[in-house]
Amino acid sequence: MKKVAVILTGSGFQDGAEITESVSSLIALAEAKVEATVFAPELSFQATDHLTGDSSEKDTRQAMAEAARISRGRVKNLSQLKADDYDALVLPGGFGVAQHLCTWAQDGANCDVLSDAERVIQDFHQQSKPIGAWCIAPALVAKVLGSHRVSVTIGEQKEVAQEIEKTGAQHVNCSVDDFVTDRENKVITTPAYMYDGANAFEVFTGIRKATQELVNMA
Repeated sequence: MKKVAVILTGSGFQDGAEITESVSSLIALAEAKVEATVFAPELSFQATDHLTGDSSEKDTRQAMAEAARISRGRVKNLSQLKADDYDALVLPGGFGVAQHLCTWAQDGANCDVLSDAERVIQDFHQQSKPIGAWCIAPALVAKVLGSHRVSVTIGEQKEVAQEIEKTGAQHVNCSVDDFVTDRENKVITTPAYMYDGANAFEVFTGIRKATQELVNMA
């Protein structure tokens, strides 16, 4: 049975992992009869009220504990993730990717990347193991692998695409229910909720297709 590592950054699209994208990934991997293991960084962050959009200094959350809400309590520290132990890597989106795994939300292409996130992406790439990234997560992959001219998609958002290309990566426009494959670098990306008006089935369809490609490539 193939083994795939999935990195989550919390629970909730405004400050962690996008839940529909995360669950869609886990369902698609299960459908492909793949063993998925969830990892998350060990860090705390200011929580965002998903009803009002407000954040509070008094409400802090732990990324691992929040990710455990999605993974039914089964989550490992990102620091323990080794590419040697897995056949592929999946990075669902959500604002947590741009806040916790890197500082893209504030700094765009000039962002800093969490050391463990950078290490893991580089190691999977160096071992020629496929990397799947959904929604805003392709921006993180572009930052880490931009020097390899990796091709990714975040849909059709021109400003974000231009920022991605500043990393050296190439952006490809793509519909929400489709995906882009960079076969040389073994990177598979799909826009998901970068299309804000997309419905859950469209997002799932794109992730399911991308996941099938990832598993076939592993």
